[in-house]
Amino acid sequence: MAQSGVLRSTPLAIYFLLPFLMVSRNPAYQYIPAEIAAIIPPLYSTENDADPVAHIKLFTPDSSWTWYIARYDPEQRLCFGLVVGHEREPGYFSLKELEGIRGQLGLPVERDLFWTPRPLSRCQ
Repeated sequence: MAQSGVLRSTPLAIYFLLPFLMVSRNPAYQYIPAEIAAIIPPLYSTENDADPVAHIKLFTPDSSWTWYIARYDPEQRLCFGLVVGHEREPGYFSLKELEGIRGQLGLPVERDLFWTPRPLSRCQ
């Protein structure tokens, strides 16, 4: 079977770089866009709120982990919210660490572009 001219002439490196190029341009990989960051309360500002609002949902498309962001510190890139994985628990997590996570198929964490903010108690 003959290969097409495009496949034969395309450097092999492009196939390895393609996922990285897609991540840099896809809005699902911009975890906290500026317009949303402006409305997320800073860390520790809503500690007395019994049920803070999750403004962003991040998830692994090829695994079962989900992170809901209720508070955010842009300088430290640190978030507080709900983490659903092996357990379901509130806690702090780093965006830098999330950027390095890959699921079983090697896919990065994504932001749910259709997420509607809601109280953490209503996050599944």
